[in-house]
Amino acid sequence: MTGKRVRETFSLDDIDRRIINGLQGGFPICARPFARAAKTLGIGEQELIERIGRLEEWGIASRFGPLYNAEAMGGGVTLAAMAVPELRIAEIARLLNETPEVAHNYLRDFDLNMWFVVLTERAEDLEGVLARLEATTGLPIYPFPKERSYFLELKLEA
Repeated sequence: MTGKRVRETFSLDDIDRRIINGLQGGFPICARPFARAAKTLGIGEQELIERIGRLEEWGIASRFGPLYNAEAMGGGVTLAAMAVPELRIAEIARLLNETPEVAHNYLRDFDLNMWFVVLTERAEDLEGVLARLEATTGLPIYPFPKERSYFLELKLEA
């Protein structure tokens, strides 16, 4: 239920596949990271930037960017869920997408069918954001804060 438009027909070529497969394990940290990554992939810097943009635009890549540990930086983060009536799914997804603190949301085939992640700059702001969303939607929100961290490196071959 993200704001991205998934293109119904698309064709990944060998370069797109190399980009997807090659960038899942990390990205260079240097003055010209796209140039260095592009060289490794055997293409030009501008072509890499354009192809990443196209993969995002088509909905093939949901995001391209770093993952930060919000809690280590003093922020708040939680997974949350709501039981959204079928007729309100599009409305609630739109409200969540318009909320800057909501990273993403998705549907599940379960009583709690709308799941989303909330991130705040300060840990103490998290409850306020959840309360505001609850008041705006008129639906109860069930937060599921992280109790323990696990690192699973999942790489998908394109």
